[in-house]
Amino acid sequence: MTASHLMYVALGGALGAIGRYSAMSAIGAVFGHGLPMGTLFVNVVGSFVLGVFVEVFALVWSPSPELRAMIVVGVLGAFTTFSTFSLDVVTLMTRGDHGQAFLYVIASVVFSIGALWAGMTLTKLIMP
Repeated sequence: MTASHLMYVALGGALGAIGRYSAMSAIGAVFGHGLPMGTLFVNVVGSFVLGVFVEVFALVWSPSPELRAMIVVGVLGAFTTFSTFSLDVVTLMTRGDHGQAFLYVIASVVFSIGALWAGMTLTKLIMP
């Protein structure tokens, strides 16, 4: 990993974060904030876009490692981390590791929600 590589990821991350904030704000303004439709939107759209790029990279375009990292890790990683999770699951499934994919989905959801809850609970205990 080079400094140039990191700069590409950082630039992509800034673009993705701006895109996420803008999309979530717009969706929230339309649908309200009762159900997190903005988060659902960026997760679904980000996963779809990552799927498109994975196939484009495999079939017709081979960008430099820096540009690939900028798009996948930077832009889409900041727009939604769910797209990377989705790619991991599909990769396991295409390898035929359906049991591993199922366990990964369950573990990711249960442990991530549990960790968020634990972090919130611990913080409430520590901070007055």
